[in-house]
Amino acid sequence: MKRREFIGFVGAATIAPFSARAQQPAPAVGFLYAGPPEPNGKRVAAFRKGLGDTGYVEGRNVAIEFRWAEKEEQLLELAADLVRQRVAVIATPVSTQATLAAKAAAGTTPIVFAVGGDPVALRLVASLNRPGGNITGISILNVELMPKRLGLLREMAPQATRFGVLVNPETAFTPAVVKSVQAGAQALGLQVEVFRASTEAEIEASFADISKRPGGALLLGPDAFFTSRSALITALAARHSIPTMYVIREFAAAGGLISYGPDIVNICEQVGAYAGRILAGEKPADLPVVQSAKFEMVINLKAAKALGLSAPPTLLATADEVIE
Repeated sequence: MKRREFIGFVGAATIAPFSARAQQPAPAVGFLYAGPPEPNGKRVAAFRKGLGDTGYVEGRNVAIEFRWAEKEEQLLELAADLVRQRVAVIATPVSTQATLAAKAAAGTTPIVFAVGGDPVALRLVASLNRPGGNITGISILNVELMPKRLGLLREMAPQATRFGVLVNPETAFTPAVVKSVQAGAQALGLQVEVFRASTEAEIEASFADISKRPGGALLLGPDAFFTSRSALITALAARHSIPTMYVIREFAAAGGLISYGPDIVNICEQVGAYAGRILAGEKPADLPVVQSAKFEMVINLKAAKALGLSAPPTLLATADEVIE
């Protein structure tokens, strides 16, 4: 299903008595997202704030064309639709697949991304300092955090004897995620089994498989497909009694055990600010790709209790939020 939300397009439709020329319509920014709108209000608000910080206020001097893809196969057509609408810039916050779709469809339309893989390895930009072309944005340090997450999961679930990582095989940076986890496991003297899922049925099968033997614990790979199914995944982890480490706070808020990762709301604000700078006349080629620098750990004590776990005092002391 294709969703479209067109909010506050402001254009001058009348001619002021003292002017012989019509005002120019406000520029439009395309917002392309791999997921539904309902759980993403904070991210949209942060994006608007970033635009506002650069002087662009929705409904006053800028419009936002929202496109929400509930299935990844919708992304290319939604990106092409934004190009047909002649938006001034396309923003693809927190979605590698949306960014790749926008790049395929955009032509010369500027793009501001936030992706969890290496933008150079993904062939989005020539280099971080000098992106070149019409694309720039935020590099989310997600892949690089997988060893840290594995170590935190072992602290949180010291009784675990088997570790797995669940990844989406359809995502471009999944091989880098697996490599990062395996490197972290080797440093800790652990073995990690890889589970792959790109459908809800495969997610359910993976949790059932992990639960067949005792002592299992799981890392969830960074992926928009998983994020949009946080309620399902945290429910499966609880049902099968599997201690699970998540990549962003939404999962811990939804009942997951622990999350550690970048502050996604802050990143969406950065994407909005970059989009505003491009609207103001700066070129994507001149705006360096910046790396996410704000991270947060959230622990859900209710989930820990249900799993028979006690959060170590050292983790509680360093957590950004503890959910009682």
